[in-house]
Amino acid sequence: MRTSFMALLALAGTATSAAAQESEKVDLLAPSGGLMLWTLLIFVVLLIVLSRFAFPPLLDAVEAREKALQDAIDEARGDREAAAALLAEHQAAIASARTEAQQIIAQGRATSEELKQKMIAETRHQQDELLERARQEIELEKQRAIVQLRREAVEMAIAGAGKVVRRNFDSEANRQIVDEFLSTVSLQSTHKS
Repeated sequence: MRTSFMALLALAGTATSAAAQESEKVDLLAPSGGLMLWTLLIFVVLLIVLSRFAFPPLLDAVEAREKALQDAIDEARGDREAAAALLAEHQAAIASARTEAQQIIAQGRATSEELKQKMIAETRHQQDELLERARQEIELEKQRAIVQLRREAVEMAIAGAGKVVRRNFDSEANRQIVDEFLSTVSLQSTHKS
């Protein structure tokens, strides 16, 4: 097929050169029947050859390029939609994280306030316990001092009575008498106050 195409081109070339030699002066704008016939014949042959051998691969390449472009556009559209979905997901996650952080902060404040109140109450309770213990210890020391004072008073009364009376009393019996006396005296003085 190629060889026949080349032969036609060579034939057309020789025909044109023969026509050019025939008339030395050629008017390019004047219509020439032979030249038009050969031009039309070459055009038709060239069109047949191109439509059979050149156009199908060219059309296939154009269609492949068009399909590749359409695929790229579709892929870009899909990527854009995926990116938009991912962005929305990230924004939702950020909003959720902010809400959670605010809840944690509020919970931390509430817990710290509760802990503060608990510590204040515990401190007050400990303070009350210490005051109560101190009162009990003071009362206990007061009782001990009264008992000690009584003993000393009994001892002094016995010693004084022994010197005044100059008799030897049984010291245990004397102590008992004085203890009874002092307990009646201290009970009477506490009832009055």
